[in-house]
Amino acid sequence: MKKTISVSKNPPIRFNWKKNWQLHLMLLPGILLVILFKYVPLSGILIAFKDFIPRKGIFGSPWAGLENFEYMFQLPDTMRILWNTLKIAVLKILVNFPIPVLVAILLNEVRGRHFKKSVQTIIYLPYFISWVILSGMILDIFSLDGVVNQALSLFGADPVFFMGDKKAFVGLLVGTDVWKNFGYGTVVYLAAITGVDESLYEAARIDGANRFKQILHITLPGIAPIVMLMMILNLGNVLNAGFEQIFNLYSPRVYETADIIDTFVYRISLVEANYSLGTAVGLLKSVVSFLLIVSSYKLANKYSDYTIF
Repeated sequence: MKKTISVSKNPPIRFNWKKNWQLHLMLLPGILLVILFKYVPLSGILIAFKDFIPRKGIFGSPWAGLENFEYMFQLPDTMRILWNTLKIAVLKILVNFPIPVLVAILLNEVRGRHFKKSVQTIIYLPYFISWVILSGMILDIFSLDGVVNQALSLFGADPVFFMGDKKAFVGLLVGTDVWKNFGYGTVVYLAAITGVDESLYEAARIDGANRFKQILHITLPGIAPIVMLMMILNLGNVLNAGFEQIFNLYSPRVYETADIIDTFVYRISLVEANYSLGTAVGLLKSVVSFLLIVSSYKLANKYSDYTIF
């Protein structure tokens, strides 16, 4: 005689609004702020499809359709700005990738606890300083009579005008961005290294593996999923070359190689008051960035088993 086994299903989750009304009331200010500053301004997207006249408002301005987008692609600077954005963003991603991993591995090998904590604090500190403050420091350090050019003069080298040289300025952007942000990546990878099973290192030492082989065969494979995840998630920032940094450092002398989409939108919209064209450029960038972010999360879910929800 067959026995029937009854499987009890979990009852559906019911929200008791009356019992937890205090918690929902606590969330209300945050929800209102998100709606006010994130969703209400979405009506401004209409400016991209209109010949915007400020005195007539968004809804009173005449409809222009896709004329702003057509005009955007006819501008001679459009492709150059797009190329500058991609070039600077990709360079930042590529250079920012290996340095935090290398520094995290080196710090993990340091046995002096106080020295290790001190170095961590020093390299992590620039991450919390805004580009407004850092830009003033960088302008002084890399000016014609700054510390860097004074050091170059000691070796008989000619001074370099970093802020006005087209090629040198791009290298300055990438280098200072790495200096500001690599401390954050180092902390992430150090946390990943601490999660590697210590028994693997003990077994490797018994087998005669030196420190380098332990790093090569245990540490790097152990943090490989985190490294891959960070790289994949950075794909969503391909069109974000760093507005705050470039805006506070660049000048018309380096527009040819340093002008990106965000700075172009700022000048077109707020300086030249061409709000329709600026909104069209910003909207196109937002759509492409959204597709890149969705793709990066799909890749992260596929290769690193990372999910948001």
